[in-house]
Amino acid sequence: MQEGKRQKQVAGLLYEEFNEIFQRLGLNMLEGGMVSISSVKITPDLLEARIYLSFFQVKDPKEGLKKIEDKAWEIKKELTARVKRQLRRIPELKFFIDDTLEHVFKMEELFKKINEERDEKNK
Repeated sequence: MQEGKRQKQVAGLLYEEFNEIFQRLGLNMLEGGMVSISSVKITPDLLEARIYLSFFQVKDPKEGLKKIEDKAWEIKKELTARVKRQLRRIPELKFFIDDTLEHVFKMEELFKKINEERDEKNK
């Protein structure tokens, strides 16, 4: 289903606010790695926000996600203070690991392997 205009507006607003909140709370650096918000999706009723997080060089992304979920109340409190004039209800926050970077690296490795095999056959 396609996102509506209001969904996109709210998602964009939340994306910007989450980036600032994560920086302020020090959540963009975990265990020597980086955490970034890859996207924010919001349900059509605007009551649930799905935040997709990308973990770069974090040893255990699941553990990192748990740390962020443990601070969800603090994140929501900060978000409420920032957007209370723009939104009637603050959406429920759900955090997910965005593993598209992992897939990209795996695909690159596969292509590299295929090219090496092709080069060896052509010799």
